[in-house]
Amino acid sequence: MTLATYAPPPFLSRERTIASAGFNRWLVPPAALAIHLCIGMAYGFSVFWLPLSRAVGVSKPIACPADMGAVAALFATTCDWQISSLGWMYTLFFVLLGSSAAIWGGWLETAGPRKAGLVSAFCWCGGLVISAAGVYLHQIWMLWLGSGVIGGIGLGLGYISPVSTLIKWFPDRRGMATGMAIMGFGGGAMIGAPLADILMRHFSSPASVGVWQTFLAMAGIYFIFMVGGALGYRVPREGWTPKGWTPPAAAANAMVTHRHVHLNVAWKTPQFWLLWAVLCLNVSAGIGVIGMASPMLQEVFGGKLIGLDLTFSQLDVGQKAQIAAIAAGFTGLLSLCNIGGRFAWASFSDRLGRKMTYAVFFVLGFGLYALVPTTAHMGSVVLFVGAFCIILSMYGGGFATIPAYLADIFGTHMVGAIHGRLLTAWATAGVLGPVLVNYLREYQIASGIPREAAYDQTMYILAGLLVLGLVCNLLVRPVAEHLYMKDDELKKLGKAALAREEAHADFEDFEEEAKDGGTPAAVRSSTPIASGSTPLPVVVLAWLVVGLPLAWGVWITLQKAVILFR
Repeated sequence: MTLATYAPPPFLSRERTIASAGFNRWLVPPAALAIHLCIGMAYGFSVFWLPLSRAVGVSKPIACPADMGAVAALFATTCDWQISSLGWMYTLFFVLLGSSAAIWGGWLETAGPRKAGLVSAFCWCGGLVISAAGVYLHQIWMLWLGSGVIGGIGLGLGYISPVSTLIKWFPDRRGMATGMAIMGFGGGAMIGAPLADILMRHFSSPASVGVWQTFLAMAGIYFIFMVGGALGYRVPREGWTPKGWTPPAAAANAMVTHRHVHLNVAWKTPQFWLLWAVLCLNVSAGIGVIGMASPMLQEVFGGKLIGLDLTFSQLDVGQKAQIAAIAAGFTGLLSLCNIGGRFAWASFSDRLGRKMTYAVFFVLGFGLYALVPTTAHMGSVVLFVGAFCIILSMYGGGFATIPAYLADIFGTHMVGAIHGRLLTAWATAGVLGPVLVNYLREYQIASGIPREAAYDQTMYILAGLLVLGLVCNLLVRPVAEHLYMKDDELKKLGKAALAREEAHADFEDFEEEAKDGGTPAAVRSSTPIASGSTPLPVVVLAWLVVGLPLAWGVWITLQKAVILFR
């Protein structure tokens, strides 16, 4: 074998991301966070709704003619868009996230996280560029296509790109590993929303609200971070385990398998669909609350938020502005709980077990949802806010715990692809939850029920959803023996992976020796070329790159949230 007779694998191939001996696995979570913190801005896109609703009028919206048809409104350039039309981007985000993750999850397992991360960067940032053009040309369909569809595909690929890799790097702490990355998706809006606000104020002028310029600026910033994260991904070589770690005996926990189920088999099992329902019901309850958090606090407590014994309808414009600022703090606090819950609950599940952790979500969540109307009628803002803080921590915790739950049930070999299929539950919940909360609220108010009591029935219904989720979770059992991949199948797949690793490792040996003028004497083993341990400053720097922006976002959010308790 010579350099002339062997071509290296493509730069974006999975083989080129195999970590060298001495690689520090703690470099992988910040790479994942770099991508998740960028795509997590999907949660914060509502910061653009009001400015976009006056993109033509600038100082105030210019309404479209009443007789203008829906098709004509897609191409109209002389009147402003309605917020309800802009909101379709939010729906498209999560529908396309779940759909793209399901479609391309299997491809990710063979293509590797680097390629998936780069495709995600081009889709998400390219979608922002198309949206910028849509704002500049005032074509709303370009926003739907750019950020909604193309950006939504980027969301799906970026979201699942690190899951399988992290689980393989941290077999000893699966929940904590996925919690660290998925925490970033929940934290993206904490950084992106205030950043967007700063940029829009910088770019605004008498002739522009500054949104299209902000889209371009954020696309550039995000592209740098996402490409850096994608290039930072590494996968462990076949058969790698952490130093000093011994896999627990299979009998230690019947709900954790050391075998593997193929994607084509896994999604047809009862376990998959039970976990699909578990995620869907948990998310439906939480996502509906997130979308209505601000108006809910204002309508339930009204003047009590500013020390007045008045209902929401009795407040004047100035007083409503005051309570709106307090409600913004409530929304920010919920975001912090969502983020913290992703890491805390997922880490906790490593000790408690995934099934038991979800049981806690459903039992505790049921009690809190059922208690919310009582706290509202008591007029206790602290108890009301506290209940929802815990609820939203479990909402985030559900997202972060589910990949580890899937790895426990189906094994780690194709967990990324299986997780991608399961995220269709999120797409479903993204429609079900907001529709349930919004329409029930409107129906209650239309029926003459006071605004402060309009959410009571909704909370009881959401509590009922969690009971269904608890039943589904309790029904989850280990996969039947005959569904696991046979030893010869695994050996075949393992040998193929090992052969690819050996070939790439051999090429690196030949390349290194050729540089030194030497002649290779033999083909080396399957262990990738050793380069020594990763220097600690490199690990610290990687964490600072993602940690400092996240800390800034947390600080901004805390400043807004503290107004709740003044």
